[in-house]
Amino acid sequence: MDLEQTLSAVRDAGRRLLAVDDAKINDILRAVADKALEQAPFILSENRKDLERMDPENPKYDRLRLTDARLQEIASGLRHVASLPSPLGRVLKERTLPNGLHLRRVSVPFGVIGIIYEARPNVSFDVFSLCLKAGSACVLKGGSDADCSNRAIVSLIHDVLRCFGLDTRLVELLPSDHETTARLLRADRYVDLLIPRGSNRLIQFVKQNATVPIIETGAGICHCYFDRAGDTAMGAAIVNNAKTRRVSVCNALDCLLIHADRLADLPSLCAPLQQSNVLVYADEPALAALSGHYPPSLLQPATADNYGTEFLDYKMAIRTVASLDEALNHIRRYGSRHSESIVTDDRVCADRFLREVDAACVYHNAPTSFTDGGQFGLGAEIGISTQKLHARGPMALEEITTYKWLIEGDGQTRN
Repeated sequence: MDLEQTLSAVRDAGRRLLAVDDAKINDILRAVADKALEQAPFILSENRKDLERMDPENPKYDRLRLTDARLQEIASGLRHVASLPSPLGRVLKERTLPNGLHLRRVSVPFGVIGIIYEARPNVSFDVFSLCLKAGSACVLKGGSDADCSNRAIVSLIHDVLRCFGLDTRLVELLPSDHETTARLLRADRYVDLLIPRGSNRLIQFVKQNATVPIIETGAGICHCYFDRAGDTAMGAAIVNNAKTRRVSVCNALDCLLIHADRLADLPSLCAPLQQSNVLVYADEPALAALSGHYPPSLLQPATADNYGTEFLDYKMAIRTVASLDEALNHIRRYGSRHSESIVTDDRVCADRFLREVDAACVYHNAPTSFTDGGQFGLGAEIGISTQKLHARGPMALEEITTYKWLIEGDGQTRN
């Protein structure tokens, strides 16, 4: 592959996309949704080839796996994106200067957006739908672990684009080798934005080597603080949902912080976790509180390494804290600025937690599992941004546009 020629063609396809109206884009998205369901046997058979190469115990296995139900969800997500208003051409600011110049700040496409991702074939659909709706071409750089799945998905999308008379280079899947990744990171002449999705090692590699501007979708090291004034039944439901709903995703709970005054309630808080065989790493006070109430085979003393770990598995750390201040300090030290939660009926305590926790999404009496573009009503998402420049939290349509200033005059000149 001549990467420069390929990326140049992608850029040209992105420019031509500006002439396609939103109604046609919506028709394409709905057609891709229909095609995904029609071609489900083919997609799933290709996905099985990828699954056969991965150990089922690998935390990435669940991310890699596609099912009929997940394809139904993907199709629903595509249709939802089609139903959303276009993010383009919105007037974000408008004013007329004293000299008569009329200024408008208007939302526009990025142009070409590149995504580097691992073991997540659903990302191929999500990125295509959002980029197309937001007027950008996309370059997909998937990992070798999902290569068969990604190629099946992109071939399906290309078939639909051809049917509508559009350039298939609007979505380009690059080879899965490491050399192509390194070259893509330096392709700032052709790619306007890069978004890495995957392990912390991948994200750090991209940050350290890219000349293309990036938005970091960082690791999700998520905490839930059960406060002195927390409701036990509510806390048990929140902890269980945040930990076990889907353990391989970035919004899954990694560490429960519990106020020392509520250690007697810890067995009740953790009781639902037993049904999913969640392995708990507990500090000394929490270990004592759980002994005799939680299966010994699923209970281990915590070590320093258990804190600040994104488990992506049926594992969770517990630490006992003496105050809200101690909980906040723990989150500052070990959190990844992704999603954090507090369970409390104390409004003052809740407000302080919401105000002081530095994360993209901060919850009161709700689980971190809600950090998701679809759950926020944004449609699909490209990722959860944990940085502060340009976008933060779920990156959906608005977050993958930029803007330009349009200035209209009638001959004014500057002194």
